[in-house]
Order: sequence, then structure tokens, then C-alpha cells
Amino acid sequence: MLIVVVEFIIDPERLAEFMPLMLNNARTSLAEEPGCHQFDVCASEEAPAHILLYEVYDDATAFETHVGSAHFKEFATATGKMITERSIRRFERKA
Repeated sequence: MLIVVVEFIIDPERLAEFMPLMLNNARTSLAEEPGCHQFDVCASEEAPAHILLYEVYDDATAFETHVGSAHFKEFATATGKMITERSIRRFERKA
């Protein structure tokens, strides 16, 4: 299993616009991508514009399918200017 952890810092003035798009992307990924098993969207209690995603995929191919999907591309285009920082880390599940 491939674990993907994404952290975003969102422009605070755009957060209310960003969150519905983010939640829709997560729901659609779970509903339409058989290789996506978990897609958690979390916000920091101390800094609500700090968003963390915890995603679980079958493997790297399933993640690449996600990144290549129409709904992801629409999300990325719509939110690109709302995101001020982004980091993506990949992990392999060991247990």
C-alpha cells in the first residue's frame, strides 16, 4: 500500500472557497477510483488554513491514476492560486 501525505497552506481569505472543492475531490476519489482506499481531509486546530491529506492507495499506479483523473485536474486548476505552500510525501505501509 502507498500512503500519500499532502500538506497545504491555503490563503486564509480563500479557505471557505477551497474546502468544498477539497472535500469534493476526496469524495470523488473514494467513489470513482478503485485503488483509493482512504482519503482524509484534516485541518489544523491552531491554524485552520493548514490542511493535511492522508491518502491510501493500492500502489504508485493507483496514485498516478488519481493524479491523472479529470476530477483531480479540475481540482488542481480551480485551487492552484489558493494554495500558498504544498508538500507531498510518499510512504510504504509496512504493517
